[in-house]
Amino acid sequence: MTDHITLTGVVATTPRSLRTSEGLAITSFRLASAQRRYDRVAGTWSDGETNWYTVTCFRALAENAAASVTKGERVLVTGRLRVRPWESGDKSGTSVEVDADALGHDLLWGRTRFTRSTAAAAAPGAESPAQGAPAPADEADAAQEAPVAPDARVAPATASDASAVDDPGEPGAPTVDEWSPGEAEPVF
Repeated sequence: MTDHITLTGVVATTPRSLRTSEGLAITSFRLASAQRRYDRVAGTWSDGETNWYTVTCFRALAENAAASVTKGERVLVTGRLRVRPWESGDKSGTSVEVDADALGHDLLWGRTRFTRSTAAAAAPGAESPAQGAPAPADEADAAQEAPVAPDARVAPATASDASAVDDPGEPGAPTVDEWSPGEAEPVF
């Protein structure tokens, strides 16, 4: 039986891409997934343990990941979990790997723009769009999209964020744990 897992975390290494002699695209990177907990008594956030995973993407997902994901970005990954012991001389340990089925940016921390790849856009048996041509967009969607100034985007996470995930909420804003039924639902 295969275990499936969904993770959020920070891309901790520069994604490494390669193509096998058979033409299979592979992209892999290390993912740091840390938890932070709010201590109501002390009124502070505390860092939990950081779990480390090797995430591997194959085929079209590998190509898209290589073009989209960089070190320091926060992502969501879902895939098949593999836990294996390893030995190398006098050292040994446990390898925790995820064969990714899906990968994307964690929108809790910033914005991203989706661009359909030409291979994914083409339906079986249909003509593919011209190489480099933009994917067709609905005029109503284009009218609603406003450009975002580069300085308004959320900066990528720093190396120190790999072991501690910052609180995404506004100072003084209620958390999900502080809200109780019967109260007006808070805006997060």
